[in-house]
Amino acid sequence: MKATLPFLIVALFVHSINGGSGSELRPGFYSSTCPQAELIVREVMKKAMEREARSGASVMRLQFHDCFVNGCDGSLLLDDTPTMLGEKEALSNINSLRSYEVIDEIKEALEEACPGVVSCADIIIMAARDAVALSGGPDWEVKLGRLDSLTASQEDSNNIMPSPRSNATYLIDLFARFNLSVEDMVALSGSHSIGQARCFSIIFRLYNQSGTGRPDPAIEPGFRKELNKLCPFGGDENVTGNLDATPTVFDNQYFKDLVAGRGFLNSDETLFTTRETKGWVVRYSEDQNAFFDAFVKSMIKMGDLQSGRPGEIRKNCRVVNIPHSRTGMTWMAY
Repeated sequence: MKATLPFLIVALFVHSINGGSGSELRPGFYSSTCPQAELIVREVMKKAMEREARSGASVMRLQFHDCFVNGCDGSLLLDDTPTMLGEKEALSNINSLRSYEVIDEIKEALEEACPGVVSCADIIIMAARDAVALSGGPDWEVKLGRLDSLTASQEDSNNIMPSPRSNATYLIDLFARFNLSVEDMVALSGSHSIGQARCFSIIFRLYNQSGTGRPDPAIEPGFRKELNKLCPFGGDENVTGNLDATPTVFDNQYFKDLVAGRGFLNSDETLFTTRETKGWVVRYSEDQNAFFDAFVKSMIKMGDLQSGRPGEIRKNCRVVNIPHSRTGMTWMAY
């Protein structure tokens, strides 16, 4: 046994690098090692959404915030440590992202059924898909086989993730960095078909757009009155408002609202007021099936983003596994 131990460690290390590259991602990855994995994820998501409908939108958002920062590797889920500032407290995540406990519940259920097999990174991908499907949106086959990162970076998250004040031009450039097209960007923005956002994200739109001291002229007057009442100047900025008129149903109402000047966030409404994106908004507002098809394609494409760095299968999504005492390397289960 002593003679083979170094070889085993090296083999696991090489596997981690290859696994992190995304080359092994495929549907049915756990069909032999944990055949009930996807059923378990969906059942836990269903229960979570029955407790609180908003958790579906919250979990779905985790995929975007995880995948854009060094690939879909579960780095978003890591808690801070004395030597690492994680991504949960990054500018675009703090007081915004939520429902981490749902991922914890899914992980606990999977560890009970198949210990050390399913990565937290894959849980995010499966749970995001299920959140959409359980909200009345499309269902699709996900590619799995990701490893969990060994670290996280608050700095990288701050440098990458957009703010609610972003405009369409900025978002087009950002998504292009990840080989995501204008169509991908608009379709993925449709994730705002479900969920809510804080008044903090729109106060500037209502009272000081672009430093003018006036509201955003793109906001439909009747809707602006509703928002003024919900988010009065000097009021509680943690109050939340619906991202579209049907916040618990995944449909194309979001795009219909943008056409009507009733987009909640600046980064949403600007999709309709910008030439490069307006056509896609109009198309999706008129054809829900076209939106669903594009959304699925873009979610799969975003899910392919990988860092290529070493990883592991975490036992607890919030912390890395305990390093091996003699080598400093982390044990991984396959």
